[in-house]
Amino acid sequence: MAPLVLLAGCGSGISFLDPHGPVAATQRDLFFEVTAWMMVVVLPAILLVPFVAWRFRRTAKNAAYHPNWRFSWPLEILVWGVPVILVCILATLIVGKARSLDPYAAIPSDKAPLEVEVIGLDYKWLFVYPEQNVASVGVLALPVDRPVRFRLTSDTVMQSFMIPALGSQIYAMAGMVTELNLLADRPAVLLGQNTQFNGFGFQNQKFDALAVPEGDFDRWIASAKGVGRPLDEGAYAIVSQKGKLADLRSRFDFDPAKGLIFSSVDPTLFTTVVARYRPDAAHRHESDEAANHSNGGHAHANH
Repeated sequence: MAPLVLLAGCGSGISFLDPHGPVAATQRDLFFEVTAWMMVVVLPAILLVPFVAWRFRRTAKNAAYHPNWRFSWPLEILVWGVPVILVCILATLIVGKARSLDPYAAIPSDKAPLEVEVIGLDYKWLFVYPEQNVASVGVLALPVDRPVRFRLTSDTVMQSFMIPALGSQIYAMAGMVTELNLLADRPAVLLGQNTQFNGFGFQNQKFDALAVPEGDFDRWIASAKGVGRPLDEGAYAIVSQKGKLADLRSRFDFDPAKGLIFSSVDPTLFTTVVARYRPDAAHRHESDEAANHSNGGHAHANH
């Protein structure tokens, strides 16, 4: 446990041990609670193994041990009862927290969630803000204290989307749509990444998640709209080519540290990418979204 505590202070915004949102905070608490309960069986083993090795070592005077074997109810209850009770406690603890950690569950807030469409590429993440009509690669801006609803798909092999300091991880798969709800509760620059081993360049598929105050987010959107670079069919064909974000500098004029920003985007891009692999799923997705918005609710569609 000591190395974990020391490592937690090595950086900010890179781990759920330093949570920047309620989901990661819940995961951290669950991690420590489960670890503490597991110590009930781990600590005795850690302490008794060296003691037994010392007590009955070959050179000890009392090394010869001739037990008088007999059945013991107290020992049987101890050996079997403690693990059974521990498993029941852990199961109750995990199941109770699992509901609050459901990635599809909306985060309670008096603010409407920000919609972000995420498309996994080789080896980049493309973020589309459908309501603001802008897009970005390599950087994700998020307003502090406002829920964010991600809808994710992939235009290549399966990928794993994760912002550790905000919590949770979810897969993005071609022809399918998954969902993730997160919230940042304080400003920071957070690490985002693909944690799926899916090619030699996956280790470069990282991005900066910029958790900023609402006013700064609005200014970021306004700045993005002034870039004058639309994400049309031709631009997307270039962005979706296999390679790192830095490789796009030969085709676009931008600073990789600030990400590649697009001032406008085709509103059907996300659906088009889904339909490329499963046309029927794309149509169901459109119908579910329309029904969800008309009901003002949160759909848990099985895409």
